[in-house]
This record gives sequence, structure tokens and C-alpha cells, in this order.
Amino acid sequence: MATFLLIVIFFAFIGLGIPDSIFGPAWPAINAEFNLPDSYANFITVIISVFTVLSSIFSDKLIKWLGTGLVTALSTMLTALALLGFSFAGSMFYLCLLSVPLGVGAGSIDAALNGYVAINYKPKYMNFLHCFYGIGVAASPFLMSLGLAGSGGWRDGYRIVFLVQAAIAVFTFVALPIWKKADSKNGELNRENTSNNVKFSSVLKIKSLKYVWIVFFCSCAIEFTCGTWGSTFLIKARGLATEKAVLAMSFYYGGMALGRFISGLISGKVTPWRIILFGQAIVLSALILLAFPLPLYVGIAAISLIGFGNGPLFPNLTHLTPYNFGKDISQTVIGTQMAACNIGITLMPPVFGFIAQYLGSYLLPYYLLILYAVMMLSVLFFVKTNRKEKSEKELQTF
Repeated sequence: MATFLLIVIFFAFIGLGIPDSIFGPAWPAINAEFNLPDSYANFITVIISVFTVLSSIFSDKLIKWLGTGLVTALSTMLTALALLGFSFAGSMFYLCLLSVPLGVGAGSIDAALNGYVAINYKPKYMNFLHCFYGIGVAASPFLMSLGLAGSGGWRDGYRIVFLVQAAIAVFTFVALPIWKKADSKNGELNRENTSNNVKFSSVLKIKSLKYVWIVFFCSCAIEFTCGTWGSTFLIKARGLATEKAVLAMSFYYGGMALGRFISGLISGKVTPWRIILFGQAIVLSALILLAFPLPLYVGIAAISLIGFGNGPLFPNLTHLTPYNFGKDISQTVIGTQMAACNIGITLMPPVFGFIAQYLGSYLLPYYLLILYAVMMLSVLFFVKTNRKEKSEKELQTF
């Protein structure tokens, strides 16, 4: 039963990744049809991100009300219907309106499944979980390309993606009885064992949690800023041909997935913190290489290594949440962590966009180094503060 449920969770995470990467490839065609300024794409991405953040913050209450399985199924179906709605949208107004359920669905399922796997499975499965997210992110642009190649254009692309997402949603609904059996067996999600009596305001008072938010914020900011602007950097600052720069970014995402896969393989022998710190040492080396005008292949390798090293941080630090803060409040904490991630994703890539526009894209490595420095300082402060909080809690219990 546990194995089958894990398969359901993996497929649901493919469904989480599918909507995240479809809008970018579709936007040029949408823009051409509606005759909109390029900057209008920001309205869609910001609306999705804002409602993803809000959904993550309040996901704990929703999970306690409906359960992880039903939240997963409903969220996947909600994003599927929103994708279908995109294919029929007749104006920018409707695209913005449909972005709301996309964000709500993404935030809820992200927090729900990360929390469930963190409590009920070994660390390696958290890493494999995020590999499946990578499958969804990689598949979506390919499916959109099939639509763009036909007469239906971007609308057919969204309909193809809807069919895949709807199939995953049906699968999650069919699996609901398995969720109920699993909940009754392990007891982790029963009301008496979850954070029903924990106030959200009390969680916010945990000093060490604020440092974890900064770590997640910076890690995701590095991930998405590099993913968004890496090809522009290689083209404008290093002189790489456009088609080769696009290929280089596929190595970046491939490196991220590979890093998480290897992290999953070694998680039984190496502690999550060691995996995180080793990965971040690789990121630092890669950023230093990227900052120097070295041969092109070095720059491409450096970008791939950024993905490889940074990839394991998210799943491993998420899996440590029950240990760092306790199982009783872990779902609430994970919801806030997902919100911090999405705030970083929302804010920091556009910030570098302004920097690149007015100062130059060659500043990308230095921008990422600043985020990296803030992140690692936060790691140090978190470890120190968390140890102190645990010691005080043990003394109070004693």
C-alpha cells in the first residue's frame, strides 16, 4: 500500500510541474494573437505566484479539513480545469482570472505532499519526488510544441496539457481509498496527531524558522533566476549562439534533476545536512567559475553545476522539517516554507531583469553570489538558533 501511494504522489508531482513551465513557451503566440506588450506576461506570472503563496500559507487548515489525499486530487483537478480555461480565453482579462486557480492549486498540493512525504517516508523519496517534478516541468514545453506545430496553435497546446493533467487528476481521485487506509494505519494525519491546536501566530514566533525562510527564499531565487536568465547571460555576456544557449539550459535542468536523484541514492549513507552543504560547496565553485571570462564550455559546465549543487537543498531541508521543528507543527511550517520559496521565485528573477536591462546581463554571477552569501549566512544562524531553542525546550520539559 505504501509503495502504491508513493507512485500516486510521484504522479501528482508531475502534475505539479506541468503548469509551471507551459506559459513561457506559449506567451509569444498568445502575445501575437492578442497584440499585447511583452511586459503583460508579468501580470500572469505574478498573479499565479501571489495565489500560490497564499495557498501555501493556509494549506495546513485545508489539509486538516479535507485530508492530504483529497487536497491533492482537488488541486490537480483545479489546475487541469484552469489549463482548459486558458485554451478558450478570449482576452487578457480571462487569462488573469484563470491564473488564480492555477496558483491556488499549485500552492496547496506542494505543501500537502511535501509535508506528507517528510513525515512518512525516508529522505531518498523526498529527493525522488522532486525529480518527478522535473519530469513535469520538462514535459510541458514539449507538449506545447505539439500544439504550436498544428493548426490550433497555443490553444491546442493547452488542451493537450489539460488532457495529461486531467488523467493525473483522475488517477489521484481513484487513489483516495488508499489515502484513507494509509491515514488510519500510520496515524500521522489524524486530527489528534496533527497541529490542530497550534496557532499560526505561535509558529511565526519561532526565531530559527525565519532563517529557514531566508534559506528557501534564496535557494529558489537562485534556481529560478539562473533558469530564467542563464541563456541570456550566455548569449549576451559570453557570445554563445541562441540555439546552443537553449541547449545549455537543458543541461542546467538536467543537472538539477541529477543532483536530486544522486542525493536520493546516497541519502541512506550521508546525512541530509552533509548533502546540502556539499551541494552548496559545488554551487559556490560554479558561481566563481561563471564570474570569470573562461572558455564557453566552462560557462556551460558552471551553469549545469549550479543546478546540480543547488537541486538537493530543497528536498533535503524540507525533509528535515519534522526534526527541526517537531512533527506536531511540521505541516504548518512546511506551508510557510513553500510560501517563502514562491516569494523568492516571484521577486528575484524580475529584479535581475531590471539589472540586466540597465546595467548588463554579465552581472548574473555576482547577483547569484549575493543571494548565495545571504543563504549560507542564514544556514549558520539557523543552526545556532535552532540548537539553542531545542536546548531550552528540553530544559522546560525536564
